[in-house]
Amino acid sequence: MHIDNHAQKIVDCETCIALLRPRRERETIVFTNGCFDLLHPGHVDLLERARAFGHILVLGLNTDSSVQRLKGPSRPVTPLADRALVLSGLSSVDYIVAFDEDTPFELISKIAPDVLIKGGDYTLDQIVGRDVVEQRGGTVYSLPLLPGYSTTATIARILQRIADKDSATES
Repeated sequence: MHIDNHAQKIVDCETCIALLRPRRERETIVFTNGCFDLLHPGHVDLLERARAFGHILVLGLNTDSSVQRLKGPSRPVTPLADRALVLSGLSSVDYIVAFDEDTPFELISKIAPDVLIKGGDYTLDQIVGRDVVEQRGGTVYSLPLLPGYSTTATIARILQRIADKDSATES
């Protein structure tokens, strides 16, 4: 599959809704979301397990300004277009929809998934959109995270290695 084919997975909300409409009756729509700043095995694992809950996985992806508000001024490391393109290369992801809000509540309300998935760092009570999905008869899951993977920890490890190298060359 070429980059152009992967990029077809990156759509706006209205296009996603239109693409889902004819499939909604016969296929289960799963939704998850996140920043996915530096893609790591924990992300890939979560997305594969999320996809296993249905036929179509829609990924809500925080925009750069949304990530910055949530994670701080030094984030994201990877711009939205690059994050979306990398994620579009995963076979588990069918559609990627960027959202600029701090939470995906509006996007979840519009997409109306049958299943809502978040990583285990969220309890069911903390999952934004849970009420909307459950009111429609859908289900919500908090899946355990793959231990040892975190974007924040990866960034800290990179910065520490740079600091260690800089201090070694100064000695």
